[in-house]
Amino acid sequence: MAIIDRVKYDGPDNVFVWRWPHDEGLTWGTQLIVNQTQEALFFKGGKALDLLGPGRHTLKSANIPLLEKIINLPFGSQTPFASEIYFINKAVTMDMKWGTREPIPILEPVYKMFIPVRAFGQFGMKVKDSRKLITELVGTEMVFDSAKILDYFRGHLMSRIKDYISETIIHKKISVLTISTELNEMSEALKKNISDEFERFGIEIVNFYLSSVNVPQDDESVKKLKEILAKKAEYDIMGDQQYKTVKTFDVAEKAAQNEGMGGLAGAGVGMGVGLGLGAGMGQMTQNAMNPAMQPAPPAAGQVACASCKGAAPQGAKFCPHCGKPMTQTGGFCTNCGKEKPAGAKFCPHCGKQA
Repeated sequence: MAIIDRVKYDGPDNVFVWRWPHDEGLTWGTQLIVNQTQEALFFKGGKALDLLGPGRHTLKSANIPLLEKIINLPFGSQTPFASEIYFINKAVTMDMKWGTREPIPILEPVYKMFIPVRAFGQFGMKVKDSRKLITELVGTEMVFDSAKILDYFRGHLMSRIKDYISETIIHKKISVLTISTELNEMSEALKKNISDEFERFGIEIVNFYLSSVNVPQDDESVKKLKEILAKKAEYDIMGDQQYKTVKTFDVAEKAAQNEGMGGLAGAGVGMGVGLGLGAGMGQMTQNAMNPAMQPAPPAAGQVACASCKGAAPQGAKFCPHCGKPMTQTGGFCTNCGKEKPAGAKFCPHCGKQA
Protein backbone atom coordinates (compact mmCIF):
# COMPACT_ATOMS: atom_id res chain seq x y z
CA MET A 1 0.00 0.00 0.00
CA ALA A 2 1.29 3.43 -0.99
CA ILE A 3 2.10 5.80 1.82
CA ILE A 4 0.69 9.30 1.23
CA ASP A 5 2.90 12.06 2.56
CA ARG A 6 0.92 15.09 1.37
CA VAL A 7 -2.83 15.84 1.22
CA LYS A 8 -4.25 19.00 -0.38
CA TYR A 9 -7.25 20.18 -2.40
CA ASP A 10 -7.18 22.92 -5.05
CA GLY A 11 -10.54 22.86 -6.81
CA PRO A 12 -13.08 25.22 -8.43
CA ASP A 13 -14.71 27.96 -6.37
CA ASN A 14 -18.21 26.54 -6.78
CA VAL A 15 -17.30 23.37 -4.81
CA PHE A 16 -18.26 23.70 -1.14
CA VAL A 17 -17.21 20.24 0.08
CA TRP A 18 -14.69 17.77 -1.37
CA ARG A 19 -13.95 14.39 0.20
CA TRP A 20 -10.43 13.04 -0.04
CA PRO A 21 -10.95 9.88 -2.12
CA HIS A 22 -8.46 7.58 -0.30
CA ASP A 23 -9.55 5.55 2.70
CA GLU A 24 -6.04 4.53 3.75
CA GLY A 25 -2.45 5.64 3.34
CA LEU A 26 -2.20 8.28 6.07
CA THR A 27 0.59 7.99 8.62
CA TRP A 28 1.93 10.09 11.46
CA GLY A 29 3.95 12.84 9.81
CA THR A 30 1.75 13.19 6.69
CA GLN A 31 1.52 16.83 5.60
CA LEU A 32 -2.02 18.25 5.39
CA ILE A 33 -2.24 21.59 3.58
CA VAL A 34 -5.43 23.61 4.14
CA ASN A 35 -5.82 26.71 1.98
CA GLN A 36 -6.71 30.11 3.41
CA THR A 37 -10.46 29.83 2.73
CA GLN A 38 -10.75 26.16 3.74
CA GLU A 39 -11.22 23.88 6.70
CA ALA A 40 -10.43 20.15 6.87
CA LEU A 41 -12.64 17.81 8.89
CA PHE A 42 -11.56 14.27 9.83
CA PHE A 43 -14.14 11.47 9.90
CA LYS A 44 -13.72 7.98 11.28
CA GLY A 45 -16.40 5.35 11.71
CA GLY A 46 -19.11 7.80 10.68
CA LYS A 47 -18.14 10.34 13.37
CA ALA A 48 -16.92 13.89 12.84
CA LEU A 49 -13.65 14.28 14.74
CA ASP A 50 -10.86 16.87 14.45
CA LEU A 51 -11.29 20.11 12.50
CA LEU A 52 -8.20 21.92 11.16
CA GLY A 53 -8.10 25.49 9.85
CA PRO A 54 -5.88 27.12 7.19
CA GLY A 55 -2.19 26.26 7.23
CA ARG A 56 0.32 23.39 6.83
CA HIS A 57 -0.35 20.68 9.40
CA THR A 58 1.82 17.68 10.22
CA LEU A 59 -0.43 14.87 11.37
CA LYS A 60 0.44 14.03 14.97
CA SER A 61 -1.38 13.34 18.17
CA ALA A 62 -1.24 17.02 19.15
CA ASN A 63 -3.44 18.29 16.34
CA ILE A 64 -5.70 15.28 15.74
CA PRO A 65 -6.17 13.95 19.29
CA LEU A 66 -9.71 12.64 18.68
CA LEU A 67 -8.61 10.61 15.69
CA GLU A 68 -5.50 9.37 17.53
CA LYS A 69 -7.64 7.89 20.30
CA ILE A 70 -9.67 5.89 17.80
CA ILE A 71 -6.83 4.51 15.67
CA ASN A 72 -4.64 3.92 18.77
CA LEU A 73 -1.29 3.86 16.95
CA PRO A 74 1.98 4.75 18.68
CA PHE A 75 3.40 8.12 17.71
CA GLY A 76 6.02 7.88 14.96
CA SER A 77 4.56 4.67 13.51
CA GLN A 78 4.66 4.38 9.73
CA THR A 79 1.72 1.98 9.78
CA PRO A 80 -0.95 3.44 7.45
CA PHE A 81 -4.37 4.10 8.87
CA ALA A 82 -7.76 4.92 7.31
CA SER A 83 -9.53 8.22 7.79
CA GLU A 84 -11.91 10.32 5.72
CA ILE A 85 -10.92 13.93 5.19
CA TYR A 86 -13.47 16.54 4.03
CA PHE A 87 -12.21 19.86 2.66
CA ILE A 88 -14.78 22.62 3.19
CA ASN A 89 -14.75 25.84 1.16
CA LYS A 90 -15.46 28.73 3.57
CA ALA A 91 -15.28 31.53 0.98
CA VAL A 92 -18.36 33.59 0.14
CA THR A 93 -20.05 32.54 -3.10
CA MET A 94 -22.02 35.41 -4.66
CA ASP A 95 -23.50 33.98 -7.86
CA MET A 96 -26.19 31.63 -6.55
CA LYS A 97 -28.86 32.38 -9.16
CA TRP A 98 -32.54 31.50 -8.80
CA GLY A 99 -35.76 32.01 -10.73
CA THR A 100 -39.38 30.87 -10.85
CA ARG A 101 -39.76 28.07 -13.38
CA GLU A 102 -43.51 28.64 -13.68
CA PRO A 103 -45.23 32.07 -13.45
CA ILE A 104 -47.19 32.83 -10.29
CA PRO A 105 -50.91 33.59 -10.99
CA ILE A 106 -51.79 36.72 -9.00
CA LEU A 107 -54.91 38.90 -8.89
CA GLU A 108 -53.55 42.32 -9.85
CA PRO A 109 -54.88 44.55 -7.02
CA VAL A 110 -55.17 47.77 -9.03
CA TYR A 111 -56.74 46.51 -12.28
CA LYS A 112 -58.47 43.41 -10.82
CA MET A 113 -57.13 40.97 -13.38
CA PHE A 114 -55.39 37.63 -12.93
CA ILE A 115 -51.95 37.91 -14.50
CA PRO A 116 -48.88 35.61 -14.39
CA VAL A 117 -45.87 36.96 -12.50
CA ARG A 118 -42.24 35.80 -12.72
CA ALA A 119 -39.34 36.57 -10.38
CA PHE A 120 -35.56 36.29 -10.76
CA GLY A 121 -32.53 37.06 -8.64
CA GLN A 122 -29.44 35.73 -6.90
CA PHE A 123 -27.96 35.42 -3.44
CA GLY A 124 -24.58 35.06 -1.74
CA MET A 125 -23.78 32.41 0.87
CA LYS A 126 -20.95 30.86 2.82
CA VAL A 127 -20.41 27.83 5.04
CA LYS A 128 -20.74 28.91 8.66
CA ASP A 129 -20.57 25.54 10.45
CA SER A 130 -18.55 22.84 8.65
CA ARG A 131 -19.57 20.01 10.98
CA LYS A 132 -23.26 20.79 10.69
CA LEU A 133 -23.10 21.07 6.88
CA ILE A 134 -21.45 17.66 6.44
CA THR A 135 -23.38 15.75 9.10
CA GLU A 136 -26.78 17.26 8.24
CA LEU A 137 -26.60 17.70 4.47
CA VAL A 138 -23.53 16.42 2.61
CA GLY A 139 -23.26 12.92 4.08
CA THR A 140 -21.02 10.67 1.98
CA GLU A 141 -21.05 12.81 -1.17
CA MET A 142 -17.63 13.01 -2.85
CA VAL A 143 -18.32 16.50 -4.24
CA PHE A 144 -20.95 18.95 -3.03
CA ASP A 145 -21.13 22.06 -5.21
CA SER A 146 -23.41 25.08 -5.73
CA ALA A 147 -25.69 23.18 -8.15
CA LYS A 148 -26.46 20.55 -5.50
CA ILE A 149 -27.16 23.23 -2.90
CA LEU A 150 -29.61 24.97 -5.24
CA ASP A 151 -31.30 21.65 -6.06
CA TYR A 152 -31.69 20.86 -2.37
CA PHE A 153 -33.02 24.27 -1.34
CA ARG A 154 -35.03 25.05 -4.50
CA GLY A 155 -38.33 23.90 -3.02
CA HIS A 156 -37.80 25.96 0.13
CA LEU A 157 -36.71 29.00 -1.84
CA MET A 158 -39.56 28.94 -4.34
CA SER A 159 -42.20 28.34 -1.68
CA ARG A 160 -41.03 31.28 0.45
CA ILE A 161 -40.47 33.60 -2.53
CA LYS A 162 -43.85 32.89 -4.18
CA ASP A 163 -45.75 33.30 -0.90
CA TYR A 164 -43.98 36.54 -0.02
CA ILE A 165 -44.41 38.15 -3.47
CA SER A 166 -48.11 37.20 -3.60
CA GLU A 167 -48.80 38.51 -0.09
CA THR A 168 -46.90 41.74 -0.72
CA ILE A 169 -48.70 42.52 -3.97
CA ILE A 170 -52.16 41.71 -2.59
CA HIS A 171 -51.93 43.12 0.95
CA LYS A 172 -50.01 46.28 0.06
CA LYS A 173 -52.02 46.70 -3.18
CA ILE A 174 -48.87 47.18 -5.24
CA SER A 175 -49.33 47.02 -8.99
CA VAL A 176 -47.04 44.59 -10.79
CA LEU A 177 -46.34 47.39 -13.25
CA THR A 178 -44.80 49.59 -10.54
CA ILE A 179 -43.34 46.93 -8.24
CA SER A 180 -39.76 47.64 -9.35
CA THR A 181 -39.68 50.51 -6.81
CA GLU A 182 -40.18 47.98 -4.00
CA LEU A 183 -37.42 45.49 -4.90
CA ASN A 184 -34.83 46.63 -2.34
CA GLU A 185 -37.25 46.41 0.57
CA MET A 186 -38.58 43.06 -0.64
CA SER A 187 -35.04 41.70 -1.02
CA GLU A 188 -34.20 42.48 2.62
CA ALA A 189 -37.42 40.89 3.82
CA LEU A 190 -36.85 37.75 1.75
CA LYS A 191 -33.31 37.39 3.08
CA LYS A 192 -34.69 37.16 6.63
CA ASN A 193 -37.50 34.92 5.45
CA ILE A 194 -35.28 32.20 3.95
CA SER A 195 -32.27 32.36 6.29
CA ASP A 196 -33.57 30.07 9.04
CA GLU A 197 -33.66 26.97 6.83
CA PHE A 198 -30.12 27.55 5.58
CA GLU A 199 -28.84 28.19 9.11
CA ARG A 200 -30.19 24.78 10.12
CA PHE A 201 -27.59 23.20 7.83
CA GLY A 202 -24.67 25.46 8.77
CA ILE A 203 -25.03 27.91 5.85
CA GLU A 204 -25.18 31.69 6.21
CA ILE A 205 -27.03 33.84 3.65
CA VAL A 206 -24.76 36.85 3.12
CA ASN A 207 -27.09 38.78 0.81
CA PHE A 208 -30.23 38.19 -1.21
CA TYR A 209 -31.34 40.08 -4.33
CA LEU A 210 -34.76 40.14 -5.95
CA SER A 211 -33.52 41.43 -9.29
CA SER A 212 -36.74 41.43 -11.31
CA VAL A 213 -40.49 40.86 -10.96
CA ASN A 214 -42.14 40.89 -14.38
CA VAL A 215 -44.86 39.40 -16.56
CA PRO A 216 -44.64 37.34 -19.78
CA GLN A 217 -45.32 39.77 -22.62
CA ASP A 218 -47.03 37.16 -24.83
CA ASP A 219 -49.67 36.20 -22.26
CA GLU A 220 -53.25 37.11 -23.29
CA SER A 221 -54.15 38.66 -19.94
CA VAL A 222 -51.05 40.84 -20.10
CA LYS A 223 -51.95 41.98 -23.63
CA LYS A 224 -55.47 42.87 -22.47
CA LEU A 225 -54.10 44.85 -19.54
CA LYS A 226 -51.81 46.78 -21.89
CA GLU A 227 -54.77 47.67 -24.12
CA ILE A 228 -56.72 48.97 -21.13
CA LEU A 229 -53.76 51.05 -19.93
CA ALA A 230 -53.22 52.47 -23.42
CA LYS A 231 -56.85 53.60 -23.60
CA LYS A 232 -56.66 55.05 -20.12
CA ALA A 233 -53.51 57.00 -21.00
CA GLU A 234 -55.17 58.26 -24.18
CA TYR A 235 -58.21 59.41 -22.21
CA ASP A 236 -56.06 61.14 -19.55
CA ILE A 237 -54.04 63.01 -22.16
CA MET A 238 -56.92 64.09 -24.43
CA GLY A 239 -59.55 64.87 -21.84
CA ASP A 240 -63.18 63.77 -21.78
CA GLN A 241 -64.64 65.87 -24.63
CA GLN A 242 -61.81 65.41 -27.11
CA TYR A 243 -61.67 61.67 -26.35
CA LYS A 244 -65.39 61.34 -27.11
CA THR A 245 -64.96 63.27 -30.36
CA VAL A 246 -62.05 61.11 -31.51
CA LYS A 247 -63.98 57.95 -30.66
CA THR A 248 -66.92 59.25 -32.71
CA PHE A 249 -64.57 59.71 -35.66
CA ASP A 250 -63.42 56.13 -35.18
CA VAL A 251 -67.01 54.88 -35.21
CA ALA A 252 -67.69 56.88 -38.38
CA GLU A 253 -64.60 55.45 -40.05
CA LYS A 254 -65.63 51.90 -39.18
CA ALA A 255 -69.11 52.54 -40.54
CA ALA A 256 -67.68 53.85 -43.80
CA GLN A 257 -65.48 50.77 -44.17
CA ASN A 258 -68.30 48.34 -43.43
CA GLU A 259 -68.59 46.08 -46.47
CA GLY A 260 -72.24 45.35 -45.73
CA MET A 261 -73.16 48.99 -46.41
CA GLY A 262 -71.83 48.99 -49.97
CA GLY A 263 -68.96 51.04 -51.33
CA LEU A 264 -70.58 54.39 -52.27
CA ALA A 265 -73.27 54.21 -49.62
CA GLY A 266 -70.71 53.49 -46.94
CA ALA A 267 -68.49 56.28 -48.17
CA GLY A 268 -71.46 58.63 -48.13
CA VAL A 269 -72.36 57.76 -44.58
CA GLY A 270 -68.76 58.12 -43.47
CA MET A 271 -68.43 61.45 -45.28
CA GLY A 272 -71.68 62.75 -43.83
CA VAL A 273 -70.79 61.81 -40.31
CA GLY A 274 -67.29 63.15 -40.80
CA LEU A 275 -68.53 66.50 -42.13
CA GLY A 276 -70.96 66.82 -39.25
CA LEU A 277 -68.23 66.08 -36.75
CA GLY A 278 -65.88 68.43 -38.54
CA ALA A 279 -68.35 71.24 -38.20
CA GLY A 280 -68.84 70.43 -34.56
CA MET A 281 -65.10 70.39 -33.98
CA GLY A 282 -64.74 73.72 -35.71
CA GLN A 283 -67.41 75.28 -33.56
CA MET A 284 -65.88 73.81 -30.41
CA THR A 285 -62.48 75.20 -31.33
CA GLN A 286 -63.92 78.62 -32.14
CA ASN A 287 -65.79 78.76 -28.85
CA ALA A 288 -62.71 77.69 -26.93
CA MET A 289 -60.63 80.40 -28.59
CA ASN A 290 -63.21 83.12 -27.81
CA PRO A 291 -64.37 83.07 -24.18
CA ALA A 292 -67.14 85.56 -24.98
CA MET A 293 -68.76 83.03 -27.31
CA GLN A 294 -68.81 80.23 -24.75
CA PRO A 295 -72.41 79.43 -23.60
CA ALA A 296 -73.44 80.35 -20.08
CA PRO A 297 -74.06 77.53 -17.62
CA PRO A 298 -77.69 76.40 -17.13
CA ALA A 299 -79.89 78.24 -14.63
CA ALA A 300 -82.92 76.94 -12.76
CA GLY A 301 -85.36 75.21 -15.09
CA GLN A 302 -82.67 74.63 -17.72
CA VAL A 303 -80.54 71.68 -18.72
CA ALA A 304 -76.97 71.53 -20.04
CA CYS A 305 -76.20 70.45 -23.59
CA ALA A 306 -74.14 67.25 -23.68
CA SER A 307 -72.06 68.65 -26.56
CA CYS A 308 -71.26 72.28 -25.72
CA LYS A 309 -72.44 72.43 -22.06
CA GLY A 310 -74.64 75.44 -22.91
CA ALA A 311 -78.00 76.10 -21.19
CA ALA A 312 -81.19 75.00 -22.94
CA PRO A 313 -84.87 75.05 -21.84
CA GLN A 314 -86.38 71.94 -20.32
CA GLY A 315 -87.78 69.70 -23.05
CA ALA A 316 -85.73 71.27 -25.85
CA LYS A 317 -84.89 68.76 -28.58
CA PHE A 318 -81.94 70.76 -29.99
CA CYS A 319 -79.36 73.01 -28.34
CA PRO A 320 -79.87 76.72 -29.13
CA HIS A 321 -76.08 77.26 -29.04
CA CYS A 322 -74.59 74.43 -31.13
CA GLY A 323 -77.68 72.91 -32.73
CA LYS A 324 -76.87 69.41 -31.51
CA PRO A 325 -79.63 67.02 -30.28
CA MET A 326 -80.24 67.29 -26.55
CA THR A 327 -80.07 63.51 -26.03
CA GLN A 328 -78.20 62.85 -22.83
CA THR A 329 -75.59 60.11 -23.09
CA GLY A 330 -73.13 58.47 -20.77
CA GLY A 331 -70.20 59.03 -23.13
CA PHE A 332 -68.42 56.32 -25.05
CA CYS A 333 -67.25 52.88 -23.93
CA THR A 334 -63.47 52.75 -23.46
CA ASN A 335 -63.46 49.14 -24.63
CA CYS A 336 -65.46 49.13 -27.91
CA GLY A 337 -65.77 52.87 -28.54
CA LYS A 338 -69.55 52.82 -28.88
CA GLU A 339 -71.96 55.24 -27.19
CA LYS A 340 -73.58 54.12 -23.93
CA PRO A 341 -76.68 55.54 -22.17
CA ALA A 342 -76.36 57.97 -19.28
CA GLY A 343 -76.03 56.23 -15.93
CA ALA A 344 -75.27 52.85 -17.50
CA LYS A 345 -72.96 50.72 -15.38
CA PHE A 346 -72.13 48.33 -18.23
CA CYS A 347 -71.77 48.92 -21.98
CA PRO A 348 -74.86 47.52 -23.83
CA HIS A 349 -72.65 46.65 -26.83
CA CYS A 350 -69.70 44.72 -25.33
CA GLY A 351 -70.69 44.25 -21.66
CA LYS A 352 -67.58 46.03 -20.34
CA GLN A 353 -68.04 47.67 -16.93
CA ALA A 354 -68.38 51.45 -17.27
